[in-house]
Amino acid sequence: MSSKASVRKPSLTRGRAATAKRTEAAQPNGGGEPLVVFFDDIRLVRDLLGDYDANLAVLEDRLGISATVNGNAVALRGSDDACAAAKSVLEQLYGRLAQGEMIGVAEVVGAIRHTRVAEVDDGAVSMPTAQQIRTRKRLITARTPAQSAYLQSLQRNDLVFATGPAGTGKTYLAVAFAAACLEAGRCDRLILSRPAVEAGERLGFLPGDMREKVDPYLRPLYDALYDVLAPERVERGLDTGIIEIAPLAFMRGRTLSHAMIILDEAQNCTAVQLKMFLTRLGEESKMIVTGDPTQVDLPLGKDSGLNEAIEILRGIEEVDHIAFSKADVVRRELVGRIVEAYEAAPKEQAAKAPAPKTGGKS
Repeated sequence: MSSKASVRKPSLTRGRAATAKRTEAAQPNGGGEPLVVFFDDIRLVRDLLGDYDANLAVLEDRLGISATVNGNAVALRGSDDACAAAKSVLEQLYGRLAQGEMIGVAEVVGAIRHTRVAEVDDGAVSMPTAQQIRTRKRLITARTPAQSAYLQSLQRNDLVFATGPAGTGKTYLAVAFAAACLEAGRCDRLILSRPAVEAGERLGFLPGDMREKVDPYLRPLYDALYDVLAPERVERGLDTGIIEIAPLAFMRGRTLSHAMIILDEAQNCTAVQLKMFLTRLGEESKMIVTGDPTQVDLPLGKDSGLNEAIEILRGIEEVDHIAFSKADVVRRELVGRIVEAYEAAPKEQAAKAPAPKTGGKS
């Protein structure tokens, strides 16, 4: 079955009643001729639109267009640029469905985010392709342009720093990329590490062997690993040492060759610790260092070495830095608003603070 979509501009009969009402209320071009996109497979169109047309509703809301569905045709009304962007999003998502990928609201939002950096030429939108990682368990698609840039950087460079707020996919994509490399035979082992630093609270004495003692600190890495690899593959890898998850302190004195190496929560490393870790990089290895400089949990008197390392190594060949922002939060939109509120709080407090008194006794 072909996945090709074509565009024509015939008259279109009325489609969904609910959408028709939105079209009438939100038509920015005054009811001009719609841009109509036709698809070949009606079954894929149903998946494209989503349950109760939820995917299409997101497209309308985010791009400021209105859409009417009639069978395998979708009529778009709005500004020329917005309609061209919507057409491009629909065609890309349809193509992904034709390849067997599942499409939901998150995928629609991700495709729309990529349109923000698209180029428009004579009404045609050239939208950057969302980068993908495929493991035997799942296909992961970048949901923002920064995530696509991140995956491209991981392909090209041997040391990549990824910084930004929580929920931007820094760690998850790093683990997914590393897992895909392991399955493809591009490395011999996976090494995932974190500094064992408490996030403000005292955990006290932890019983059990060494793995049981440090596992609470490393749990996010396990979660990501089990999400992209089959459980039996993870367990077998942990038992044989092909997959190693260990605290930062276990890295001293080692040379890590033929491996994918990830250091998570690197904002909780001092400059000395981070230098130690970075110099573990051996032959035919790649290293990914992730962290959020705004969430440092180091004790008073100890400074994070993450930003310093990024500045020191800036400009060195095969070293790159991807900086995520609140616009890249994909965990859920509320997390993005939380990050934005925390970023704005210091500015608001500074604005409300009384002006310093000046002058003295006359």
